[in-house]
Amino acid sequence: MKRIVIIPAFNESESIAKTVSNIRRFAPDYDIIVVNDCSKDKTLDICRRNDIPVLDLPVNLGIGGAVQTGYLYALKNDYDIAIQMDGDGQHDARYLSLMEETLVRENADMVIGSRFIKKEGFQSSGIRRVGIGIFRFLSGCLFGKPITDATSGMRMCNRRTIELFVKDYPRDYPEPETACRLLRKHYKIVEVPVVMHERETGESSISMRKSVYYMVKVTLAILIERLR
Repeated sequence: MKRIVIIPAFNESESIAKTVSNIRRFAPDYDIIVVNDCSKDKTLDICRRNDIPVLDLPVNLGIGGAVQTGYLYALKNDYDIAIQMDGDGQHDARYLSLMEETLVRENADMVIGSRFIKKEGFQSSGIRRVGIGIFRFLSGCLFGKPITDATSGMRMCNRRTIELFVKDYPRDYPEPETACRLLRKHYKIVEVPVVMHERETGESSISMRKSVYYMVKVTLAILIERLR
C-alpha cells in the first residue's frame, strides 16, 4: 500500500524540519507532503533546503483548505492511506504503525490518535478540554459513538475516506465536524491511545480569545450535520 503523511503548515519554520525528521526516522515507509498555507515566515525555504516535498499555496486557505489540498494530492497520486499530522511537533510518528495496524485489522475508515484514552502526555488546555468533552457528548448522543478526542489532528484515513474529503471538507476547525460526518454516513472510526507533546514553538490557531467562538461554531455544525 502507498502511504503519505499530510502536514498542513502555517508559520511553522521553527518546528517543521524536526517534525519531518521524526517521521523519516520512525515511519520511513511513509511519503510526506507539507502543505504550506501561505506562511509569512521561512517555512517554505526550510522545506526546500531540507528536500521536504511541499505544496505552496498562493493564498491562505486555513486549516481545512490546507488539509483538503493534501487529500487531493493523495488521491491524484493513488495513495491508499493518508494521515494528517500537525507541523508543530505535537504528534509522534512512532504511533503510525499502531494506527495502520488498527486501520487494517479493524477495517476502519479512520483511525484517530487520542490523548484521552490512557491520559498520558500533554492533555491540552483546560478550556479546550471542556470543548472536547462537549464534542464527545454530542458525538455519542447524536451519532451513537462518543469520540474521546474529536479535535485530534492526528488522523489516518483509508482510500474511501480520502475520496469523501476531497469532495467536501470544512474550512474552519474541521476535525470534530468531519468525524461526525463520517459517523452519520456509517463510516467506521476507531481511536487508539497516543502520547502528544506540548507545542514548543509557534502559536495555536485556536487562541484563548477564539475558544468560545470555536465551541459554538463547531457545536452548531455538528447539530446541522445530524439534521442532514
